[in-house]
Amino acid sequence: MPLSIGIVGLPNVGKSTLFETITKKQVDRANYPFCTIDPNVGVVAVPDERVDKLAELNKSQKKIYTTVEFFDIAGLVKGANKGEGLGNKFLANIRETDAVVYVLRSFKKQDIINTRSDVDPLSEKEILDTELVLKDLETVTKVAGSLEGEAKSGKKEAIREMETLSKAKKFLEEGKILSEQEFAEEELKVINPYHLLTMKPRLYLLNGKDEEVSPETIEKFRKNNWPFLIIDVLTEFEAVGLTREERGALGLPLETELDSLIKKAYETLGLITFFTTGPDETRAWTVKKGCLAPQAGGVIHSDFESHFIKAEVINWQELLDSGGFARARETGLIRTEGKEYVVRDGDVIEIKHSA
Repeated sequence: MPLSIGIVGLPNVGKSTLFETITKKQVDRANYPFCTIDPNVGVVAVPDERVDKLAELNKSQKKIYTTVEFFDIAGLVKGANKGEGLGNKFLANIRETDAVVYVLRSFKKQDIINTRSDVDPLSEKEILDTELVLKDLETVTKVAGSLEGEAKSGKKEAIREMETLSKAKKFLEEGKILSEQEFAEEELKVINPYHLLTMKPRLYLLNGKDEEVSPETIEKFRKNNWPFLIIDVLTEFEAVGLTREERGALGLPLETELDSLIKKAYETLGLITFFTTGPDETRAWTVKKGCLAPQAGGVIHSDFESHFIKAEVINWQELLDSGGFARARETGLIRTEGKEYVVRDGDVIEIKHSA
């Protein structure tokens, strides 16, 4: 499954422009609130020069990059949980995403209608936090209500689940983000299946030029360890399709800042990439940091995990420097690893199995 990210923000903060820039998919970007009604969904390949270089080395017929799925939903406003604007029903569309990106208006452009009286990204963050908290409170209250009968009848599992949900409900009633609270491993097993929005990792995109974001705002994000990026989304939108050379000539960073967003999302989620490569195809695969070799095999094919024997592993750069597998094998750079091997970012892996 591709990594999936939900994009949330107030109306007219640049969400749909961000979505269109990333996916190069045309969506309605009309300059008025609530122009996005149905969720826009798009899948984009994750740029990775390692795939390109490995494919060139092995003369692969096909290159397959990892992908990210983006969900852009209608803008939220203060009071969405009470039906203000279009309400918060669209939050259900991002319930199963892996992470959430808050797009916070930092640009001062006057001709883009602002549903707020001023430009204040921290205030926007608080509004979004509140709406996600209230949506989760609605979910938890509903689930707890459905378990009440079983818990009263003495079913131990229902009682344990009710205790955990009561703890989560208390945090939410206090306006707290659940991912920032302490839960035991057993409690997480109860909570995680409900895909609560405030349990998801969050990344903050301050939409504007560097000089438009105040030092006080930056300090607040750093002090709280809130992962953030400052990106001028409109500039990136207008630069779509430019080569690295053309970007350099215009004084833009050679790498698109949206590539930085994807990389930051990977970092926030604790994800790494390993590769398989040969004449048929070179392919990038995404796994959680700390993943063991058999689990990596299972990402390629479910049988590879259950029938895992060993893995042959080499770092992608070492393989390139060797000029190919034959030379790397001769010089002893290809390692044989067993079931306890922890996969590293940049590993080129061949799984040996009995399937």
